[in-house]
Amino acid sequence: MQTQLADWAQDTDFGREAEEILRRCTHCGFCLSACPTYQILGDELDSPRGRIYQMKQLLEGAEPTYVTQQHLDRCLTCHACETVCPSGVKYGALVDIGRQVIAERVRRPWRERLLRGVLRRLMGSPLFGTLYRVGRWLRPVMPAALRAKITVARDAGPLPQGRERHARQVLMLANCVQPAMMPSIDAATIRVLDAVGVGARYASGSGCCGAINFHLDAQEAARDQMRVNVDAWLPLLESGEVEAVIVNASGCGGMIKDYERHLAHDPAYAERAQRLMPYVKDIAEFLAPMAQAVRAKMRSAPGRSAFHAPCTLQHWQGLRVTTERLLQDLGFDLQDFAESQMCCGSAGTYSITQPELSMSLRDRKLKAIEETMPQTIVSANIGCICHLQGGTDIPICHWIESVDEAMHG
Repeated sequence: MQTQLADWAQDTDFGREAEEILRRCTHCGFCLSACPTYQILGDELDSPRGRIYQMKQLLEGAEPTYVTQQHLDRCLTCHACETVCPSGVKYGALVDIGRQVIAERVRRPWRERLLRGVLRRLMGSPLFGTLYRVGRWLRPVMPAALRAKITVARDAGPLPQGRERHARQVLMLANCVQPAMMPSIDAATIRVLDAVGVGARYASGSGCCGAINFHLDAQEAARDQMRVNVDAWLPLLESGEVEAVIVNASGCGGMIKDYERHLAHDPAYAERAQRLMPYVKDIAEFLAPMAQAVRAKMRSAPGRSAFHAPCTLQHWQGLRVTTERLLQDLGFDLQDFAESQMCCGSAGTYSITQPELSMSLRDRKLKAIEETMPQTIVSANIGCICHLQGGTDIPICHWIESVDEAMHG
């Protein structure tokens, strides 16, 4: 695609990156069938091809509008279009640029600014855990739509003692919301790792991966969080004190594996972020070479399950096959279902900022899964788990929790 960037976009880091991406797009339309919002709305302006055209116009000097911003907001950033694109268009990187350019030039209505500001500050605050516990207490009297967003408490169970005795040590991500919403996921991860001789701990000073800020119009605040994590993790990894950063929320994993791109123009952190990348592993990626050792510790088989592969696992990180093969090796009886490549509608805070689209995608996903009559639904991202659980009575958990239960009861 030919481009002629406006003067204000030329000779900028984001302009050069955007122009390279735009020139790869041939407008072939393969992305339309993969796009969740296009499947629901049928409007090409809410498809990757339509959004690319809008971003091209913007970067060539067209006046940005709130309407254009809405079309970009409706994108789930699932990256499914990248999986099917024959030209290798990095749509996710382009939409990050487009959203930032519009955010700097279009003032949102006050209700949107308030909602996004509250979400950014609350979900990254220690206050979130307290409010979430209050929400659980009030859950029985809440309206159905709000009640669906509050998960029932799960017992995290005891953590293994003496994890530091293991020769192999890894770092866990200090997620911002997962410890409050589902501490059972981290606890299960620590117990499974301990069972195969790997100790897990948190790095002092590390925190949120930055995804919430990044996708709510605060990209620079997100980059500050990325720098903090790089500083906390890299010395421990390069000294050999720990061997990897293990991530059990694929949404966080997808963001962290993008640190290299997000910090590419930071002279102090570009090279450091690049050095971090080989150490970042999804829990499935880390356990896959040890599948036999894990299976040997399991006292039962997980049974008939449907595996919902989050977009951040299958499209961002390309780990769906790795994860499914691991689950099969561990005895999961996985059930195939239709449109398994399609987003469930969770997408971070999307279920709050775009509730109607989000619920439509959730119900479509659950309908396909329920047709296979699984005993459980397993996934790899807390956002997907909570979102889907609000629409079905089938138990949903992280697959590592099922492995932990098969090991320890």
